[in-house]
Amino acid sequence: MRLATAANEAYTASLAVSELLGCKQCGGGRDQDEELGIRIPRPLGHGPSRFIPEKEILQVGSEDAQMHALFADSFAALGRLDNITLVMVFHPQYLESFLKTQHYLLQMDGPLPLHYRHYIGIMAAARHQCSYLVNLHVNDFLHVGGDPKWLNGLENAPQKLQNLGELNKVLAHRPWLITKEHIEGLLKAEEHSWSLAELVHAVVLLTHYHSLASFTFGCGISPEIHCDGGHTFRPPSVSNYCICDITNGNHNVDEMQVNSAGNVSVSDSFFEVEALMEKMKQLQECRDEEEASQEEMASRFEIEKRESMFVFSPDDEEVTPARDVSRHFEDTSYGYKDFSRHGMHVPTFRVQDYCWEDHGYSLVNRLYPDVGQLIDEKFHIAYNLTYNTMAMHKDVDTSMLRRAIWNYIHCMFGIRYDDYDYGEINQLLDRSFKVYIKTIVCTPEKVTKRMYDSFWRQFKHSEKVHVNLLLIEARMQAELLYALRAITRYMT
Repeated sequence: MRLATAANEAYTASLAVSELLGCKQCGGGRDQDEELGIRIPRPLGHGPSRFIPEKEILQVGSEDAQMHALFADSFAALGRLDNITLVMVFHPQYLESFLKTQHYLLQMDGPLPLHYRHYIGIMAAARHQCSYLVNLHVNDFLHVGGDPKWLNGLENAPQKLQNLGELNKVLAHRPWLITKEHIEGLLKAEEHSWSLAELVHAVVLLTHYHSLASFTFGCGISPEIHCDGGHTFRPPSVSNYCICDITNGNHNVDEMQVNSAGNVSVSDSFFEVEALMEKMKQLQECRDEEEASQEEMASRFEIEKRESMFVFSPDDEEVTPARDVSRHFEDTSYGYKDFSRHGMHVPTFRVQDYCWEDHGYSLVNRLYPDVGQLIDEKFHIAYNLTYNTMAMHKDVDTSMLRRAIWNYIHCMFGIRYDDYDYGEINQLLDRSFKVYIKTIVCTPEKVTKRMYDSFWRQFKHSEKVHVNLLLIEARMQAELLYALRAITRYMT
């Protein structure tokens, strides 16, 4: 296959570079770098993720045929094999759907020109101060012919894109505040107005990159060695560090000697898993015995929504955006605020009145053909994905747990399912897990390795990545519901 050949050639080329440079320890190309005055970069991090040990992430060259094809497709579409792909490949079925959707949004026929698409990606990622995604799309924006002046700040971009800034801001941080007036302001801006099709394309891109910023921070994605923040020219402090280790990916010396969650014994985390399994069993038995009334379920939703306001990290503090990121958006002080604080009340969004399956899907597909189908497939894969395992247990039905995670995220956004008992959430999700979920979904730039390590301590890293997939898709759907409902109201 031509795509696979391209990926193989790139990998072979990287090996050729290491052979050219060589190192003293391996004897290859001895002292050539010193004689030529070459400064050799080395990675600042240990592999694709700051949170996941490199040896637990699939190494390029050791993948099976399915994953090799995914790597090849990713390389052909993006011109790179980025660290997001290398972490998402824990779940190949999802990764395939994700890559297909992203490729369509960025490169296939659509209402928006290519450089607008990448610039919107920059605007969306910048709202969460995600320099990793900003830098990737700055390069892509220039590659497709974007005007470098736009990168000096949002005020240098066309007025049409500047007008999108308000929607970007509200969608990213307080989507429940979106009204049809936001939509009308964009569609009736005279010579700077958006068409409905263009606006739907923009909304999908904004929600996609807000959510992808959550994944980037939630999984501790590291910049690639050639990117800003991904390398240093300072010599390593370990005396037996070999330059060939850089290209071979073996540079994480003594990585596992440090355990940031090391204060927790294995037996304690084992009992956490057993307790969760027991709660799931008890809840299933209660479901079979009796069903709560609609009034009781509505009350439990309001209680959970109210309690979610008080879930925050003890070391939560404001993060000041760097200039190279903040110039891509306006109103840098605007951020997440719980929707019921300070006496402000927002009516509950009832899924029975407006949902993705019956309303959002058809609206997107009508105005931006085929994209509704791609997004819908991605939602379903993330929601239904299961290997029937929990930590060391096999043959486990995890549907109850997956639904609790998805519905808790929507609950934080004021979205209610009439047929769900929100009392289950407190039974299944402990406080440390709720802190991680809320931080990733609402203020992902504040996620720390301590948060990642502190929940589900006996679970595999692949399971924690799986959780992140649920979080980002539930977040994207919540944002889309509010935006698409506002568009529907404007149209009617």
